[in-house]
Amino acid sequence: MADNYAGYLFAYFKGNETADEEQVYFALSKGNDPLQWLELNGGRPVLTSALGEGGVRDPYLARSPQGDKFFLVATDLSIYRNPGWNRAVTSGSRSIMMWNSYDLIHWSDQRMVEVAPSDAGCAWAPEIFYDARHQDFKVFWASMADSFPGGSGRYHRMMYVSTKDFVQFSKPRVYMDYGYSVFDATLIEHKGHIYRFTKGKNIIQEVGQSFEHETYAMIHQQVELDFMVRGEGPIIFKSNVEEKWYLFIDEFGFRGYIPLVTSDLSSGIWQMPEHYSLPDRPRHGSVIPVTALEYERLLQVYG
Repeated sequence: MADNYAGYLFAYFKGNETADEEQVYFALSKGNDPLQWLELNGGRPVLTSALGEGGVRDPYLARSPQGDKFFLVATDLSIYRNPGWNRAVTSGSRSIMMWNSYDLIHWSDQRMVEVAPSDAGCAWAPEIFYDARHQDFKVFWASMADSFPGGSGRYHRMMYVSTKDFVQFSKPRVYMDYGYSVFDATLIEHKGHIYRFTKGKNIIQEVGQSFEHETYAMIHQQVELDFMVRGEGPIIFKSNVEEKWYLFIDEFGFRGYIPLVTSDLSSGIWQMPEHYSLPDRPRHGSVIPVTALEYERLLQVYG
């Protein structure tokens, strides 16, 4: 299918200054250039939350392995409606929001799925990884709690559930526990290896053999500090047309998202392009490739 990809779709939220900013926005790349973007739907939200806290953040888009279905998961959180980060972390929602679609235009009814354990304070920045080895999907996110097995102390750990159909889910398990808060983990597979980018004290880049591989090898301990003051919300995706990978990092409170690029994913060596034009004020989201048909349909409906 990669030969048919004509561009990229960027799903994101914008902030928490208004209720609309904590909803799902779409932008389409200008052709196969992931450094130039066109905001869709006139810069208005494409999906809005009518459940839970009434806001959604950190939208993550995934395509099924068959290529014919899309899943979108997001954080159930509205700082605009429910101010206070301490509340959000310690007594926020344990659920994530889900939608699915066959064409990126028509979306199912919103679903609210409780995934985090009862003593967790939140379920932040969920993402999806298709695990070919087990032929299921791993849905993973960050939760804060102090009674997870094998650990002590109240800080963010990455957790996950397994599912084959996004209806039935396994019990939540700890995915990453580093003894300090880690969140915003995102993964990409390449040549039998899983490359993982996670926000801890800084953004770290690691590599492992499988999703559940216990020991990931460190590649870079502070990816963002070569280019920016601080960063969170990493987004990783491969070029549609060449052996390049793009890593978008949010320099929150400063310049917002900044793109980085490499031609060797295993090297940990990144470069910052001189020229780029991202959508207006995107916050944590995801980027997926789209076919020519999907691209034209998105332009026709939302352009």
